[in-house]
Amino acid sequence: MLKIKLARFGRRGQPHYRIVINEARDKRDGQYVEAIGTYAPTQTPKILDINTERYSFWLEKGAQPTDTVANLFGRFKSGNPFPAHKAQPSRKVVAKQKAEAEAAAQAKVEPAVAAAETAIKSVASEPEVSEK
Repeated sequence: MLKIKLARFGRRGQPHYRIVINEARDKRDGQYVEAIGTYAPTQTPKILDINTERYSFWLEKGAQPTDTVANLFGRFKSGNPFPAHKAQPSRKVVAKQKAEAEAAAQAKVEPAVAAAETAIKSVASEPEVSEK
């Protein structure tokens, strides 16, 4: 049975892969029938290139893609296989933003507290009226 799978190349810690057609029981990095694409996950940005015509041809012939290759092909067909991640702010920036938000909230609360205190003082200073 033919498989569409990844064959690993590159040095230790710097892998790149060829997407190949190979017999299911053959070695991962052994001889292959045909190479139909490449995948370089360690480069920035990641590189994914698949010949979709040859991929479809081999699927029609009965080749079965591995789960990883099927996932990569789905990403490749989407048009933007590896979207950029949103930049996460540093912890210092987050702490500074929290402190600024607390200061702004405190600034809004202080005038209300002062008004409430003056109202309480004015009510307390008024003489009590007794009904006799």
